[in-house]
Amino acid sequence: MSDWFKSSYSSTSGQCVEARETPAGADVRDTQNRDHGHLSFDRAEWLAALRVAARDA
Repeated sequence: MSDWFKSSYSSTSGQCVEARETPAGADVRDTQNRDHGHLSFDRAEWLAALRVAARDA
């Protein structure tokens, strides 16, 4: 699996999420609660989320 990455838009207060690419799509987790697990998205879901985020930025 890929390494986890934090957004360059994340604040220094630690209130952010991390993401990593997977063969099926992507995983996302809360940086402050890594031990709580992660959410997995298939490729279509992840690409749709990125399109919305880019549009709303």
